[in-house]
Amino acid sequence: MHIGTPTRIGRLVAGLAAGAALVTTALLSAPPVQAESNGVGLTPALGWSSWSFVRHDPTAAKIDAQADAMKSSGLAAAGFTYVNVDDFWYQCPGSQGPSVDQYGRWVTDITKFPNSGSIDGIQAVAAHVHADGLKFGLYVTPGISAQAVAQNTAIQGTGYHAKDIATTAGEKNYNCKGMVGIDYSKPGAQAFVNSWANEFAAWGVDYVKIDGVGASDVGDVQAWSQALQQTGRPIHLELSNSLAIGSAATWKQYSNGWRTGGDIECYSCDSGGSSYPLTHWASVQSRFAQVASWQPYGGPGAFNDYDSLEVGNGGNDGLTAAERQSQMSLWAMAASPLILGTDLTNLDATDLGYLKNSRVLAVDQDAVDASRIVSNGNQQAYSKTEANGDVIIGLFNYSDTSSTTVSVPLSSAGIGGSATATDVWSGGSLGTISGTYSVTLAPGAVQLIRATPTSGGGSVRVEAEAAGNTIAGAARIASCGACSGGAKVGYIGNGAANYVTVNGINEASAGSRTLTITYLLSGSRSFSVSVNGGADVRVNLTGTSFSTPASTTIPITVQAGVNTIKFHNDTAYAPDLDVITVS
Repeated sequence: MHIGTPTRIGRLVAGLAAGAALVTTALLSAPPVQAESNGVGLTPALGWSSWSFVRHDPTAAKIDAQADAMKSSGLAAAGFTYVNVDDFWYQCPGSQGPSVDQYGRWVTDITKFPNSGSIDGIQAVAAHVHADGLKFGLYVTPGISAQAVAQNTAIQGTGYHAKDIATTAGEKNYNCKGMVGIDYSKPGAQAFVNSWANEFAAWGVDYVKIDGVGASDVGDVQAWSQALQQTGRPIHLELSNSLAIGSAATWKQYSNGWRTGGDIECYSCDSGGSSYPLTHWASVQSRFAQVASWQPYGGPGAFNDYDSLEVGNGGNDGLTAAERQSQMSLWAMAASPLILGTDLTNLDATDLGYLKNSRVLAVDQDAVDASRIVSNGNQQAYSKTEANGDVIIGLFNYSDTSSTTVSVPLSSAGIGGSATATDVWSGGSLGTISGTYSVTLAPGAVQLIRATPTSGGGSVRVEAEAAGNTIAGAARIASCGACSGGAKVGYIGNGAANYVTVNGINEASAGSRTLTITYLLSGSRSFSVSVNGGADVRVNLTGTSFSTPASTTIPITVQAGVNTIKFHNDTAYAPDLDVITVS
């Protein structure tokens, strides 16, 4: 969501807050469907958006300048790719919706984006962005303009017209009222969206953001997903904003990313007609809980989006230097898109160093969504295990007024013994760490650690729903109030395709270990357990409730380095899986 005036914030947040699904002990939610399969978005998107700084007055000259600055600053070479035009690029003469062409599609505001001969003004900007070696993004909202309905415009390539597909229900366009719904059961509805997507593809659009998406807009999301793919052009599809977590599986299936909350900008902080300061610490603070809640749903092809990264303009960002590092660190731990909202033509040298820090960018680009392992007042910590077995730990001081010491039991990050540690921001060695690691942090500050396990001697604990695991087939994540991570994985088994493989179990040496399986079950069921693809071990279990965890232990043999443990049952349903511990 991007809004024109701060007074709309409360109404819009309230209007989008509904939609989280109720979960009972018998009903599991959020199936691990395949992510959007359009060939893009396998790693979190890096780029820039016009909203935070340019706001309601984007022009061709401004967008061209930002693209040029992305290239000349070295951000493009660091991996920042997309230059995205947000709202206000199209003609909006009043409250009857955006102006439309003969096929009912929005018309470019040529006062802001002048045509270049016969080339549309947006197409001309896209060409400039491409000439800089970058990719171009554009904004749209669900539905069809009321002006198209009033004119009963034709739907390109069909015998249908706008009135054949339009409903009387209003659609969300925050700054240009007059969009109405589309009945996707009607002939011509998909063809209308296809024609719009084809126009965008012809203009050179590489990224489409659909704003104002709510629970009633699943049809629009499905239609745009299909429409963009049928163009034959790889186009990233992003959804905004405050998407319902109960529908996370749907957003994952049909898009490359989704906004988990409201706008990061601090509209009430603006002064003197300027967009500065762009945000404030309270907006960043609101993301800590979101990162924890949405952790199970992000991954390659489809990522949780925590909104613009407001790093680049020093104090004008509205954050201290420590807080700017914290925002970038939290986004990186969460494998969030890093879409800059700052003015790239006036970059702060210190901030530019932050943005080009290859070690921090690598934490974001590993595409692994971190779990929260400490939430104790101002002490916040998250961890994730990368494919090579390294563990990334982010320790944060939530407070912006006082220093605090943040402590992390390394076992909660999956490190059973000792590890060699590196400070990700500085690249400096932190030596060997073990047991509980602590650091004292200034207000709003962060420490990012890359830890490489070097010895055993403790326990490795992994949640079944952790983002680094493989949750296949019909197996799915569900809320579980009594479970250690607030979630479990169910619908395991009843077919060879439905299984969970716990990945990234790091052991310094080969040998015998004890595997503790924490599960949920009413009655009798069994797991087949395979370590590193070896022979299955049948584990017969009983339990009293699908909401009360129970545990059992079995001996296993591990190899030195990274191990995997698969839980399945090819012929019948297995228990639900909460967490495992290797000790």
